[in-house]
Amino acid sequence: MANASGFFTCSLPNLKRKALPTVGFNRSGFYTFDGISKKVVCFSAIEGVERHASDVSPSESRVPRLVSKGCKLVGCGSAVPALQISNDDLAKVVDTSDEWISVRTGIRKRRVLSGSDNLTSLAAEAARNALQMAEVNPDDVDLILMCTSTPEDLFGSASQIQRALGCKRNPLAYDITAACSGFILGLISAACHIRGGGFHNVLVIGADALSRYVDWTDRGTCILFGDAAGAVLVQACNTEEDGLFGFDLHSDGEGQRHLNASIKENETDNVLGTNGSVLDFPPRRSSYSCIQMNGKEVFRFAVRCVPQTIESALEKAGLPASSIDWLLLHQANQRIIDAVATRLEVPSDRVISNLANYGNTSAASIPLALDEAVRSGKVKAGHTIAAAGFGAGLTWGSAIVRWG
Repeated sequence: MANASGFFTCSLPNLKRKALPTVGFNRSGFYTFDGISKKVVCFSAIEGVERHASDVSPSESRVPRLVSKGCKLVGCGSAVPALQISNDDLAKVVDTSDEWISVRTGIRKRRVLSGSDNLTSLAAEAARNALQMAEVNPDDVDLILMCTSTPEDLFGSASQIQRALGCKRNPLAYDITAACSGFILGLISAACHIRGGGFHNVLVIGADALSRYVDWTDRGTCILFGDAAGAVLVQACNTEEDGLFGFDLHSDGEGQRHLNASIKENETDNVLGTNGSVLDFPPRRSSYSCIQMNGKEVFRFAVRCVPQTIESALEKAGLPASSIDWLLLHQANQRIIDAVATRLEVPSDRVISNLANYGNTSAASIPLALDEAVRSGKVKAGHTIAAAGFGAGLTWGSAIVRWG
């Protein structure tokens, strides 16, 4: 098994590994394949890169040109629901206690969508805050990546964010579904669009409402999750200013059995009938099950694989672990965060954590924690951050980035 850059990593037991060619991006927009460095190419018919497509002749538009751009994080924002649920509140509906939850997870409260709240409005609010910090007009956004596993439309929510922001140039918007790893995948996708596609301003939004898929009678899972949205604006820059130093991405479908919310048929739905014509047709209506998780296996997976992916990203960036100003992990469990920090020898005062106040907010957790750290003055321009996401799929990955 190989990652997005072709490097081998850990996997769950009983998996066979296959060697694949080495492929990876470096800070200058080059990629490597089997040890050969090549320049990323795209076509000059991309609107707004050099000149409008209508000003380019058909013959000119087919001529490839070299693209060598960097990208940097220039704005962040977040939004959370109004309803706050404490551990004591949960103890009234399930057999648990504040002490039981906080000792095992580090979580003390979480936010949950209710009433007129919806995920799209939260995501749009987070995006507006990021644009405001970056001093970028919505009409200057070229791409919106909505990282969510709980969209409010089966066909995706990204286009609704574009509508809510009032982007008049109709920029491309699409969803990325990777649960707790979604934001990291969105961040790398944004960099690839900028470095190889000529995009300039890319909004990456992490937003999830896992409370809608939690069994509130299962104390093993209902204590963990909360709802939120976070966003960053990734902007094109000169290669000398590039703020994405290295990354490392993986997936392992064998681990899906440990963490999932699979589709299920409604066994009692026989409204349409079959008319005796075709067996099992029309199909029954389907819905998604509540979140199913083997906590012990997910914990083992995280403390084993997350340090390795960060070490791999640092190696590709050519940076030592001592260069990290901040460690920012997906906020799943404080014991996981502490174990990874210990493995990487990162002091606790350089670890960003807001898990106690929000719980596991899936794709929103990293940008939400980043936004709080930036706005509080903890993270400053020029600081180097090692960020990592991990979760359902199973998927995991990391990125070494500079803020500002």
